[in-house]
Amino acid sequence: MAEGEGAVDSPVPVGRKTRTVVGRAERLRGLARGVLDDHARAVDQVRTALAPVLAELVAQELEGIPVSRLKDVTEGRLRLGALEAAGLGSVRGVFDASRYELRQIPGVGAQTADQALAAARQIARAVEETVSVRIDVDHPEPRTTALVIALRRLVEAGPELRRAVDAATELDRGFKTLLPAARPATGRLRMALTGRARRESALTAVAELRALTSDAVAKGVPMLLTQASTDLLRESASDAEAWVDFELRSPEYYSQLAEIAGSAPDVEAAEGFLPAEVADRVHAQGLDDTHRRVSLRGYQSFGARFALAQRRVVLGDEMGLGKTVQAIAVLAHLAADGHKHFLVVCPASVLINWTREIRSRSTLRAVPVHGPDRQDAYAEWRERGGVAVTTFDVLHSLPDPAKGEKGGKGARGPAGMPAALTAPAALVVDEAHYVKNPDARRSRAVARWTDRCERVLFLTGTPMENRVEEFRTLVRYLQPELVPKIQGSDAVAGPHTFRKSVAPAYLRRNQQDVLTELPALVQVDEWEEFSAADQDAYREAVAAGNFMAMRRAAYAHAEKSAKLQRLRELVAEAAVNDLKVVVFSYFRDVLATVQQAVGEGALGPLAGGVPATRRQQLVDEFTSAPGHAVLLCQIEAGGVGLNLQAASVVILCEPQVKPTLEHQAVARAHRMGQVRSVQVHRLLATDSVDDRLLRILESKSRLFDAYARRSDVAEATPDAVDVSDGTIARRIVEEEQERLAERPAG
Repeated sequence: MAEGEGAVDSPVPVGRKTRTVVGRAERLRGLARGVLDDHARAVDQVRTALAPVLAELVAQELEGIPVSRLKDVTEGRLRLGALEAAGLGSVRGVFDASRYELRQIPGVGAQTADQALAAARQIARAVEETVSVRIDVDHPEPRTTALVIALRRLVEAGPELRRAVDAATELDRGFKTLLPAARPATGRLRMALTGRARRESALTAVAELRALTSDAVAKGVPMLLTQASTDLLRESASDAEAWVDFELRSPEYYSQLAEIAGSAPDVEAAEGFLPAEVADRVHAQGLDDTHRRVSLRGYQSFGARFALAQRRVVLGDEMGLGKTVQAIAVLAHLAADGHKHFLVVCPASVLINWTREIRSRSTLRAVPVHGPDRQDAYAEWRERGGVAVTTFDVLHSLPDPAKGEKGGKGARGPAGMPAALTAPAALVVDEAHYVKNPDARRSRAVARWTDRCERVLFLTGTPMENRVEEFRTLVRYLQPELVPKIQGSDAVAGPHTFRKSVAPAYLRRNQQDVLTELPALVQVDEWEEFSAADQDAYREAVAAGNFMAMRRAAYAHAEKSAKLQRLRELVAEAAVNDLKVVVFSYFRDVLATVQQAVGEGALGPLAGGVPATRRQQLVDEFTSAPGHAVLLCQIEAGGVGLNLQAASVVILCEPQVKPTLEHQAVARAHRMGQVRSVQVHRLLATDSVDDRLLRILESKSRLFDAYARRSDVAEATPDAVDVSDGTIARRIVEEEQERLAERPAG
């Protein structure tokens, strides 16, 4: 007998069962309302903290707008002579004044005062929509500190907060109508006194409440909501904690700020100037974040959905805009849809980075298919799934997937075993310009895999509109039917025209396109594995107990150096994007090696023995050079007293024993006058002195170091907040000697 059939006449305690269902729903709605209220309160705190920061930015902008612009707003009807005669030279002067104050000016009547104020406020509203808030980590002040603390509450809740808010909104919407409708069914007397139509409606509502609640419990929504409320109700961070966290996770802070302030970039530019029909298809594409551990900025979300909607594309965003994160978002979405196998192909120099990024930015398994055990790793990936990360040089040696077996949703072979050659659900090819020569072995291997995979994402920071033939080659792998439509004349007509003509297969955004959502500073740790030659040099330095030789062992054999190879790639990518690069190292001989590797055109090195006038001359040459240029600097010489704001890319050849050296060096480029975001790439070697050094330094009081280095004392005496070189050196040498003694060479 159904529950509703005996609700009035049956002795079965149906009312109690129904009260249990309604009670569970009410408790779940209470959780949902709590999350929505807590989130709204946190957002209001950000808006309250943001208001004075925005007001000051608007005031600064209005100060630079001549009062004559008020006439433009009123189509020339406003008479400004009396205002100008009174010394009101800018729109800010009018905006800050009251109606009464303006009327005290001789010759200004009520109508003129009202028109002037209305025009000033209209300009102020327009300015507020265009100003971008930049948080200066080196010069914290009460207003920006309050904003960072307010933002931290939302950032700390993580990407799960958005899922929690969405789930709470959906539940609250459903419960809002179902709970009142179901209440008559919570008691037999109520049901007896209720009309037939209302009884049936109540029983239907109870059934829907049970289904809605059970579904939410099955999906873990109660725990999700509880965790979100816990995160949102945490005690506010201290000033120092908030600033340190902002420094470590500035992209997430700026993402939250852009969402709340509505300071999105120009929509057409952020969407790569795609034609409406393609953009509409992308907007309709969902993006599941269940397996993702990082929030996406608006343009990044659009890029991931573009790849999903268009299936086989080139993502050509300028370096520093997060192509890797967008690719991981694509894989995470497909994993939520039930797919199990994915493949990333990249240069050997970034394989470690890909592995680390996948593990830190998602819940997906990263399986490096590289080195002597690559075939075993490949077999294990086929068996268990995950994201296989391999190199161009290894790809050709892996068994090709069977054509027609696309999808990667865990297809099974005989006796339930995995289908060994099922194609992965998605293939990601990083630095895709590596396969521009279709006759090369690596290109042929990529072509075989792209032919068998339904979804393919090529990543490249090289602007394809400057290399039309290369682009035609890449598109031939992906959407060959589009190749005849790609004309060189479109590129000549300008990048926007080119991008629209190739929109089905190409999306590119430049930094200036999405600058309002970019952090002012993008820091990337570039982890590399020692080559065999690097490893030999490193073991020799460890055996000798030579700490300084250990730190520069990665550059001992230039032609086989893994770090140097990655440095060349970074410089080459900066060159095609016309970005200026500063390379810092503690060691003169490392800079000499770098100079040989990147070419004689590199300026410097700017080192300790270089006279001050020559130093400034090198900086001036670097600044005035048209387009791309490279400046080499010894970190103790170039990191202090020079302005290098012409640089958009900073490369640190090795981590420093004194963190202040790195901070001061980066500050030479990331300072007032820098109009582009600054990318900082720190070259690091796994299982080495770099690893040890970073771990030791991170175990120190980060809060103290971060807070102290902003003080006047720290600026004057950097040694005051750094740990002893000798202590660190001895400790690392001893630990590495012990570790390598336990691990035979090779």
